[in-house]
Amino acid sequence: MIDLCTLGTGGTMPMPERALSSLYVRVNGRSLLIDCGEGTQVGVQKLGWGMQCIDGILITHFHADHCSGLPGMLLALTKAMRTEPLHIYGPAGLPYIVGGLRVIAPQLTFPVVLHELRGDEEPFRLIGLEITPFPLDHGMPCLGYRLHLPRPAAFDPDKARALGVPLPCWKRLQKGETVEADGVTFRPEQVMGAPRRGITVLFATDTRPMPEIADHGFRCDMMILEGMYGAEEKYPLAIKNHHMLYREAAALARDAEAGQLVLTHFSTSIDDPLEFLPNAQNIFPDTVCAEDGMTWTLHYPQA
Repeated sequence: MIDLCTLGTGGTMPMPERALSSLYVRVNGRSLLIDCGEGTQVGVQKLGWGMQCIDGILITHFHADHCSGLPGMLLALTKAMRTEPLHIYGPAGLPYIVGGLRVIAPQLTFPVVLHELRGDEEPFRLIGLEITPFPLDHGMPCLGYRLHLPRPAAFDPDKARALGVPLPCWKRLQKGETVEADGVTFRPEQVMGAPRRGITVLFATDTRPMPEIADHGFRCDMMILEGMYGAEEKYPLAIKNHHMLYREAAALARDAEAGQLVLTHFSTSIDDPLEFLPNAQNIFPDTVCAEDGMTWTLHYPQA
């Protein structure tokens, strides 16, 4: 399963009840963040899911509301006496940006490993997830991320019996190990059934609508998209600033046949994000507006 928490749902600048952009993602006790806006470490502490278990940070782009919390997060991890490497991923320019931010966080108890992405890489793995970065339309280098948790095929005892696999070897094969018994080698793929569907989450904020967003999120379990503007009269501003309206995000979720849509990254001009929720639900009914500290748990499908 995947646990998710919108630590911060604001855009541009923090508000008293709305912190800046960050998503906490947890799989089997290990975690990552997507974006690290100002004060993100406070949201992590309020959540209580753990600081030490954060193994990586995925940065979408280098506007301050998405990365200015990095020094505070690095120092918080140092205060927690982390020693394992922390991996930070982001668009072109990542070493320059992180280097500048680290001027005020120079001494850490752990190494920071930087991964500069161009947006067309093969998927990489982190905390058990297959992560695919892809470029967005924000007027500057900006990335969306597709997170996929694979699901192992089910063990087929009939195949194991037919091959004569000794019963004590079954558990190891189920864990993906190759075993040898009585001079015969047995591989996991010999005793597994058909592939099973995993869990997929698509995260894309700070962008104009793009068909690629729906393509990468096709039949995903959850899409997390920006709801920067709700009112239709904000459309010219959305174009100018390379952002989306609620209805545009909902259209992407509909086209992707997503399981559900979560709107986040709300403009400071929006006092109550729920005011404009019908604009999205008229297009994609299974839409919610995120709040700071809201959590979800996504399970493998029953089928």
